[in-house]
Amino acid sequence: MIERLCTQRACLRFAGAAVADRAGAILEIGLGKGRTYDFLRKQFPQREIFAFDRTLHCAEDVRPDPEHLILGEFLITLPAHAARTGHTAALAHADIGSEDPARDARLANSIAPLIDRLVQREGLVLTDRAMSMPAWIRLPLPPDAGDWPYYIYEVG
Repeated sequence: MIERLCTQRACLRFAGAAVADRAGAILEIGLGKGRTYDFLRKQFPQREIFAFDRTLHCAEDVRPDPEHLILGEFLITLPAHAARTGHTAALAHADIGSEDPARDARLANSIAPLIDRLVQREGLVLTDRAMSMPAWIRLPLPPDAGDWPYYIYEVG
């Protein structure tokens, strides 16, 4: 758990610096307990951050306001968000991992094209599961990342 969190923090800090001068919203795909969302809102205090999850499991103090909390299945909520807001995101963080690697791989393959429609060119996608899109370029992890599988992609 410590290695995972250290790797995630290093990747989020790297991404924060990389998109600091870019306009665009931040997407937290997989709100979970709200820890990463809380980190992102401190890192990007002036940005809109939209958080997606199937159901709500986080404490109220790390919960987005209702306009930025999008609940439901990703295959429905991600395309609906793109159609409704018209925003192009500078950064998407997809924390979708579970204890079922086969399920996670199917989900990653299903949502990668949806994320691609939301993130602007040269924006970043961070994820705890490998994703594949033809125009995405996998970037190396930052030097201070721990020894845990994590993925950073630049959208081409």
